[in-house]
Amino acid sequence: MKLVSKNVDKGMQGTVVLIPEESEDMWHTYNLITEGDSVRSTTIRKVQNESATGSSTSSRIRTTLTINVESIDFDTQACVLRLKGRNIEENQYVKMGAYHTLDLELNRKFELRKPEWDSIALERIDMACDPAQSADVAAVVMQEGLANVCLITASMTLVRSKIELSIPRKRKGNVQQHEKGLVKFYECVLQGILRHVNFDVVKCVLIASPGFVRDQFFEYMIQQAVKLDLKVILENKSKFMLVHSSSGFKHSLKEVLQNPAVINKMSDTKAAGEVRALEQFYTMLQCEPAKAFYGKKHVSAAVEAMAVETLLISDNLFRCQNVNLRKEYVNLVESVRDAGGEAKIFSSMHISGEQLAQLTGIAAILRFPMPELEDSDADDDSDSD
Repeated sequence: MKLVSKNVDKGMQGTVVLIPEESEDMWHTYNLITEGDSVRSTTIRKVQNESATGSSTSSRIRTTLTINVESIDFDTQACVLRLKGRNIEENQYVKMGAYHTLDLELNRKFELRKPEWDSIALERIDMACDPAQSADVAAVVMQEGLANVCLITASMTLVRSKIELSIPRKRKGNVQQHEKGLVKFYECVLQGILRHVNFDVVKCVLIASPGFVRDQFFEYMIQQAVKLDLKVILENKSKFMLVHSSSGFKHSLKEVLQNPAVINKMSDTKAAGEVRALEQFYTMLQCEPAKAFYGKKHVSAAVEAMAVETLLISDNLFRCQNVNLRKEYVNLVESVRDAGGEAKIFSSMHISGEQLAQLTGIAAILRFPMPELEDSDADDDSDSD
């Protein structure tokens, strides 16, 4: 993301002008814009022109509009953000108050004004404009006949290609059909890697599968690279890492990312930090339940007691339409940081973020046990009986 200008005063009023440069930036933009914000950008508007004879022609005009955002729709595949709202600035083609849909696209500048900026939104801009945060891990989770080629960025896990092929079973005395099918499948996976993995950015490519599928595929890929002189594969051979997964489905990435060897290799990425924090939370929940809580009520009580060491919170919660509720979540993050704790904002587009969503989207690891919070649970249960 390119920051063109940022004018936010001490009262947290002002505008920011940004240019999204890659797909990851559109996800950040989606998280930045909320209903009630105003966005200014160029757009194409269909204009009706009536001639003196009464015949009308329509033409498409490029113009700059400022709308007050009423609804937001994010297309993750096309990487386009559609904002619908009313025009709030004079324009020769569009009446004041008329509805218009602005499409925010890659490399198209936009200006964002909020009624009030908060620390989470400003932090999101800093993160989006940091070039070190790009997609630095790719993963292929596979089993015979199924493979998912994924890119793991700082904020999301994107399935770039899903390969499904039916492979004939091995038959006694005739394994040719089976082997032909496998070769065809491996070829499709190799093409998926060549098409979607940018080796200039990616530091590590994980190849995960049950059994020996990953080893057989890796061997095939290197043989093909030598045979066809695929320099990009041969020069980056050291970036490939073979690990076990229980299946070729996307959700198997969760266990892959928890593998200690993988965590080691990915130690400098945000994704690995989130996976570690979630793993720590689950361990604490099993071993010392009085030091691990989830749900807004319990976490808020722990924050108030300055007991939170690590706050785990989903970025989904900051996209709520209720401004006061968003402020409550922002205050929780700020309170934890002010008390010397750590607040990790999980991306709902990440495997770890999807897991956190199952725990209400907010959880906390405490510095000291608070058994009274467990008791309050029991009290609530007895009250409801």
